[in-house]
Amino acid sequence: MRVASGPIRVVVAKPGLDGHDRGAKVIARALRDAGMEVVYTGLHQTPEQIVGTAIQEDADAIGLSILSGAHNTLFPAVIGLLRERDAADILVFGGGIIPEADIAPLKEKGVAEIFTPGTTMAAIVEWVRQNVGQPTEA
Repeated sequence: MRVASGPIRVVVAKPGLDGHDRGAKVIARALRDAGMEVVYTGLHQTPEQIVGTAIQEDADAIGLSILSGAHNTLFPAVIGLLRERDAADILVFGGGIIPEADIAPLKEKGVAEIFTPGTTMAAIVEWVRQNVGQPTEA
């Protein structure tokens, strides 16, 4: 588990051709409102752009939002690039329309967690806090 030295820094990204970013913006706002520093990359980002931003911003985590069905390609691409760039300590989590059958294989490839539709913002914030190493506030 990576331990953040200051506020948790999260890059929220929309990889690939998916053009629906409402969920990503809601997640970004929830994390920001919980006291985290959030960089939202915008639509149509390549894995290289996402990893470059995460390294440049000294991110603790990357949250990927994928609704296009390309999760089995894009998640592993981001994780592979993080490993290549000696940044595998950056936690990768994601969500979107991801079939249940794809979740375990994605986790085996290094995705820390997948959030499916209906997951509460509180649950996502709590998970990020716990997995980046900062305890919840009392």
